[in-house]
Amino acid sequence: MVLALPYTLAAAALFLVLSLFVLILLLVLPGVERRRALARAGARWALAGMGMRVRLQHAERLPVGPCVVVANHQSYLDGVVMTAVLPARFGFVIKREMDAVPLANLLLRRIGAEFIDRGRTGRGTRDARRLLRAAHGGASMVFFPEGTFGREPGLLRFHSGAFVFAVRASLPLSPVALRGTRRALPPGGALAWPTRIDVEILPPIALPEAPPDEAVALLRDAARAAILARIDEPDLATPRSEEAAD
Repeated sequence: MVLALPYTLAAAALFLVLSLFVLILLLVLPGVERRRALARAGARWALAGMGMRVRLQHAERLPVGPCVVVANHQSYLDGVVMTAVLPARFGFVIKREMDAVPLANLLLRRIGAEFIDRGRTGRGTRDARRLLRAAHGGASMVFFPEGTFGREPGLLRFHSGAFVFAVRASLPLSPVALRGTRRALPPGGALAWPTRIDVEILPPIALPEAPPDEAVALLRDAARAAILARIDEPDLATPRSEEAAD
């Protein structure tokens, strides 16, 4: 695409300027819900300015009260898109490695993101307890249970953290299918391109009536199957890797 390079440069400049503007306001704005509302507006401005047409489908399926949202992960745009479409009551659960990224970590902390260590360590246990306290306080959380994304299209295995959290906090689970972000900003690619992005809220999944470990596995598998059926991408997880999900 002849225009891909100038578009990418212009989109990157716009995103950087808007991010810095929003970050400055986030530093002085009181209240996490107000800051999330500002971040939501900033994400919408950025996506609109870059020509990304975002369509939210079935917003009425989103539970009214506290819940856990899980979505597939295709691109660095995913977090921006989810920020743009979800109400300000939602916080994001992010792998702790992102806490080392300058400016991004500050922005994420100001909108109440929770950084977690996925390893079975003392720190991971403390992170899980902190999330549970937030849930008991009425918080709703967004997870990308794949934990990462690759250049090859397809759905990776799901880590179990989001589903352990849902079971322990007794919260309904709302799966979300993201389509289009991989085309808009390909993983590993240097060039972006404006395209339509669909965010489809799938029917919520009730907590299984089963022992905790079994309930986690059932919930994880049900959410993954629901998302896989709606994203038109292959299944990249083998049965063995699914069983080994942590």
